Amino acid sequence: QVQLVESGGGLVQAGGSLRLSCSASGRVFSWYTMGWFRQAPGKEREFVAATGWSGGSTTYGDSVKGRFTISRDNAKRTMSLQMNSLKPEDTAVYYCASTSRSPPPQVPGEYDYWGQGTQVTVSS
Repeated sequence: QVQLVESGGGLVQAGGSLRLSCSASGRVFSWYTMGWFRQAPGKEREFVAATGWSGGSTTYGDSVKGRFTISRDNAKRTMSLQMNSLKPEDTAVYYCASTSRSPPPQVPGEYDYWGQGTQVTVSS
């Protein structure tokens, strides 16, 4: 079992930045691919970014490329998502997820563990 807890969400103006964090407990964190997804009201869960076990293999959704950066610290069992140049369309609940699959998948169904989510609201 892996337990995931997100933090760092909030309200920010368009063009601003936020940094989300995900803390993991349970099984060996460094073994797992970690990812971020988001879900806006009335929409399907959308892939945001993912990183392989070493942090060297990263992938991003098209809508966030060049604006968001994913990173992980295996020693601290944490993962982060730095979000810059935020837009109102980035407003969603952001979820941290983990999977034993590699390379990092972009489909929610291929992730085994999920956090509770943290709300990000970007005002125009």
